Amino acid sequence: MLNKINLLTLLLFAHKKRNLGIFFISTLLVMLLSSTFFISSSIQKELLSTLKYQADFTVQRYEAGRVLNTPKNWIDEFLEFEGVSNVQGRIYGTHYYEPKETHFLIVGVDFYEKQIVKTVQKLISKLNIESFLSRPNMILGAGVQEFFDTYEYKDYYTFRPPDRSKKRVYIYGSLPQESALMSNDMILMESSLAREILNIDKAYVSDIIIEVKNKQEMQKVEEKLILSHFNTRIIKKSDIAHFYKNLFNYKGGVFLTFFFITLLAFLIILYQRYSTITKIESQEIALLRMLGWKIKNIIYLKVIENFFLASISYLIGIILSYIFVYFLDAPLLKNIFLGFQNLKNSNISFSFYPDITTLALLYALFVIPFILAILIPIYKITINDISEEIR
Repeated sequence: MLNKINLLTLLLFAHKKRNLGIFFISTLLVMLLSSTFFISSSIQKELLSTLKYQADFTVQRYEAGRVLNTPKNWIDEFLEFEGVSNVQGRIYGTHYYEPKETHFLIVGVDFYEKQIVKTVQKLISKLNIESFLSRPNMILGAGVQEFFDTYEYKDYYTFRPPDRSKKRVYIYGSLPQESALMSNDMILMESSLAREILNIDKAYVSDIIIEVKNKQEMQKVEEKLILSHFNTRIIKKSDIAHFYKNLFNYKGGVFLTFFFITLLAFLIILYQRYSTITKIESQEIALLRMLGWKIKNIIYLKVIENFFLASISYLIGIILSYIFVYFLDAPLLKNIFLGFQNLKNSNISFSFYPDITTLALLYALFVIPFILAILIPIYKITINDISEEIR
């Protein structure tokens, strides 16, 4: 057994130039694909984890292909539906910063409405509400904080509502760094202040969220909501989860397609490389035949040699992708999933969600084709006439 290990080691080092090239390309392929899996999994799991705080239904007023502010009196109407346990209106909207053509998401928080606070409690868990409400204050997401720091908005920022008036709002603090994935471009403020800046009339809200206590009555409540008004769009919690999964499965699928195309090209090169094996390598195989090695034993040795090379490449590729995604925050690559537009994503970091099934599948998709690509040329060389090779 020890002799076979020594022979395997000698073979790897004897052809180190070829093996290093294969190792480098293989590691790069594994690193790129596993990085996309890590990024996609992290974003998807983080977004899906926020759904447990979401209401069962979100109702919007939808007319002529546009989402409009929703009448506030619908809240009392929906509260009368059997099975509904809680109904609340939300205030939010986009503030456009003209000089840099960027925008911020303003979210109004009513600290006396349980569902609204529950939705953002992960972000404001350490907030002193009394101090926060003492004057017009706001809490900034990590991307907004960086933007304000860059343009010297240290203590306050003056908003320009649609009526072109001015409203000074003081910077109270920033949201936790670990929440940057979902709050990077967000600004939290008291709901009445947000209503004023976004110019939302007191008779309206941005949309309405509804909770159903008995989940078996979800369909019945949904039917009542559909019949209540002709101009409504109803979004279920399950619809949001389905959208998240489809979005990241699509982007991950695009990368998987490119991976298979690249892997196929690599396997063709690998096959051709072993088909045009050097004279020295042919003589090595011939000498093993002369020493009494059977054809199946030589093939087994070569398979083990390349299996070891592929496995090491896979392991190093996974380690490098882990460092690239979770320590370096996947520069450039994360923008493909998060987008290049609006605020910078430099503050966003990813959480590790291990998925053994995906890693095992990636291993199988890489190693098995790798081994198969060298079997045929190795077999052809092994069955050659050894006397011709020795000469």
